[in-house]
Amino acid sequence: MDVDRERAMAYRVASLGLAERGEQRPGDLAALDLGVQEYTPGSVRVALAARTGADLADRRLIMVWAARGAPHLHRKRDLGKLVKALWPVSDADASARINSAQIPQGVKLGVKAFEVTATAFREVVTSSMSRGEASTEVSARVPRELTYDCRSCGARHIAGNVWQHSGLAGGVQVESRGRDATLGPIPSAPPQPTENEGIEDLIATYLRLLGPAGPAEVAKYLGSSTAEIKKVWPTSSLEQVRVDGRKAWLPASSVAGLSAAERTSGVRFLPGMDPLLQARDRDLLVPGRPHQKEVWRTLGNPGVILVDGEIAGVWRAKLAGRKRVDLTVTPFGSLTAKVRKALEAEAAAVARAREVPDATVTFA
Repeated sequence: MDVDRERAMAYRVASLGLAERGEQRPGDLAALDLGVQEYTPGSVRVALAARTGADLADRRLIMVWAARGAPHLHRKRDLGKLVKALWPVSDADASARINSAQIPQGVKLGVKAFEVTATAFREVVTSSMSRGEASTEVSARVPRELTYDCRSCGARHIAGNVWQHSGLAGGVQVESRGRDATLGPIPSAPPQPTENEGIEDLIATYLRLLGPAGPAEVAKYLGSSTAEIKKVWPTSSLEQVRVDGRKAWLPASSVAGLSAAERTSGVRFLPGMDPLLQARDRDLLVPGRPHQKEVWRTLGNPGVILVDGEIAGVWRAKLAGRKRVDLTVTPFGSLTAKVRKALEAEAAAVARAREVPDATVTFA
């Protein structure tokens, strides 16, 4: 099968629950199969509100450091499989994930870096505690090669990428973020893995939601290397397709969905690092380098507007006390009066997510 980028984009929009807003509870959304990253305070609620009109609170969900060590909302029941699927498949894989100029010798430890850090987490985080206190105690328990002298705080502590990549295996949940960030133990946490199990299923999940794609995209999503992901690529369960002539893969069960995918109508406000934006083939998501630079910035990614199944601009929000959220939309091109009116109405979903009664939209 050979499809164009428009059909591939339509497939992803539908797979991630953005074609229609239903009333599913957050934990029942397909996007939770891969997790929803918390990029800025409250961004996960905006991502959920774009997909469901149901109550956004769901006790079945928990925030943990998952893919790339980034904080993600996941189903509690999925943690047992997730922690094993995210465990490095080899020393080379582990070193790629924690590669940092801060700890050149620590990178060479490979899987051992994950093992000792996860063990330290389980010894230290036995109750709710500040992130700073946990860092101090964990840093004292890991090999010196995994720590560095931090100029900003004047202390020697563990490198952030090692710390966060090992958090889930260490049985730690992210309770809060920001200046008063706290960590806590995951209730009935799954045991620390001794080897990877389920990487093939994790790859298939990525492809089912963000495919068609290839090993390079999955490797970037996990923070690994293409060479290591190719070694565990589940060829037998995948179908090869082409997107504008480029080789890509999908689970065999998803090919019919790709074939039938059609561009949808409607608008959505998606937060920075929304599940749709997690795909690593950015040329497919946003054709044109200038627009890509607006979506994926060095610091402080904005949200994006989805118009009829295509990313059509960016937006930023500013809370006006507890009464209103003001949204500034910067479109990539001209927007019709109908689309502007639809975005003004859709802003209510952002207000609901941010727990304020009203929202305004300004077009830059």
